[in-house]
Amino acid sequence: MAIKEILVHLDNNRGHETRLKLAIAIAERSKAHIVALYGFDLPSVPPPISNLATGGYVTSDMERNVYIRERDAAFDGATQFERAFRAETSRFGLAGDWLICPDKPAELITLVTERARYADLALIGQADPDHPLFDSLARLPEMVMMGCGRPALIVPYAGGSDTIGNNVLVAWSGTREAARAVSDALPFLQTAEAVTVLSIGPTGAKEDGDKPAVSLARYLQQHDIHAEASHLVSDDIQPGELILSRAADLGCDLIVMGGYGHSRVRELILGGVTRAVLQHMTVPVLMSH
Repeated sequence: MAIKEILVHLDNNRGHETRLKLAIAIAERSKAHIVALYGFDLPSVPPPISNLATGGYVTSDMERNVYIRERDAAFDGATQFERAFRAETSRFGLAGDWLICPDKPAELITLVTERARYADLALIGQADPDHPLFDSLARLPEMVMMGCGRPALIVPYAGGSDTIGNNVLVAWSGTREAARAVSDALPFLQTAEAVTVLSIGPTGAKEDGDKPAVSLARYLQQHDIHAEASHLVSDDIQPGELILSRAADLGCDLIVMGGYGHSRVRELILGGVTRAVLQHMTVPVLMSH
């Protein structure tokens, strides 16, 4: 399936520029339309204080002035980012729409999830631990990925490249979610210079451990994608760590994998591949659920 509509979540924190550059790079390949959803928090309305003279409640002029100044600055920042977005899309001859979400993180998660259902790909940023709303925004990638019914391309908050999909690692577990991710990633895999299919298993499964990877490599060959099959043993190392380590060793600029092959509750309790990759990722990861 060609990528013709891209949703990218933007904000004023680390990783914002990288996500926009990647969205433009992907859109340029297939002349896709970009929808930018800019999320930002408004300052809290100052609480009223008791006024004995009137028997009611009032807000001090100082607090109100601070609130107005911070509110206006937030909207001014959104306007500046919109100008930058439109300048970049225009420079590459791309069409784009700009949406804002001046609300709380919970509303942002809902809006991004719902809007992503009308896109072929959703670009979401990994939460920055230094962000004041980290506890809430950390849920954004997984909630959007699980709820939108579309592939989610999750971009690290730090570092990153302006290019994507030249050297791809497919983390193949043989699950429904992994199959969905591979199908969603075909536009990237078909233009990649190198594709590696990685399967992971315990020592006992080593003899036949590479068969799933070989089978997927054969499938990809039917789509004119040459892929190398490989297998790693995971007795002493968590699979998530192995995936990230292998991607680093190969110099990959994209990881493709299914998200939450087990129930999310089980992964939250026992720990799991999805959580480990989302927390420690160093390159963009395309996930599907």
